[in-house]
Amino acid sequence: MPVSNPRALILMPLYNEEPTLARVLDEVHRCCPGPDILVVNDGSTDGSPEILKRYPDVRVIHHLNNEGYGQSLIDGFRYAIEHGYDVVVTIDCDEQHEPHLISRFLEEIKNCDIVSGSRYMDPDAPGDPAPPDRRQINEEITRILRDVTGHPITDAWCGFKAYRVDALKKLRLTEPSYGMPLQVWVQAAYHGLRVKEIPVARIYKNPNRQFWGGLDDAATRRAYYLKILDAEVERWRRSS
Repeated sequence: MPVSNPRALILMPLYNEEPTLARVLDEVHRCCPGPDILVVNDGSTDGSPEILKRYPDVRVIHHLNNEGYGQSLIDGFRYAIEHGYDVVVTIDCDEQHEPHLISRFLEEIKNCDIVSGSRYMDPDAPGDPAPPDRRQINEEITRILRDVTGHPITDAWCGFKAYRVDALKKLRLTEPSYGMPLQVWVQAAYHGLRVKEIPVARIYKNPNRQFWGGLDDAATRRAYYLKILDAEVERWRRSS
């Protein structure tokens, strides 16, 4: 059932985004002044922490060390649950996502459990070309997820999402790195959550951006994703 006037949290995972962080925060404030903002600083070693000091209204969780993209989201979800929020919108700090769309995510989540952005719903839409290895791996894993979950998703890894907190309470997310979204998709299907994709722009300002954690090698990254996906599917098959 839709929540009237839901209490929303904008969750922004952060790791070494000094060149773009202030612009993204300013744009989020301008486009969506109502919701609270939480930045999870995942052990940044650049000037990002100093930039955050200029935004006293922004809530911040600091990781002493780099714990991973997935762990940053997991900690943000836990914060949302513990502090009584109804909705979480996740948006990255690297200008890949357009803050003016936050309002649409907040509207769409009223009748869904998870709303996920997709850069590939319309293959002919204008946008930056995705690095070939990332596009190929995304397409392969997304195809497997469609077969496994029955959700007709087109983009397994878009970080621009909205979640109902009641749905997050059902998930048991444990993967600290970039494979965590695979746990979300599999568990969402297991729990019968209502999932919807909406189109977002395909923006790659830095096509050479590093994954860290040894995942820059495409073969290593693909094997890691398949391992996480297989383990998650097996886990939920055993529990069903």
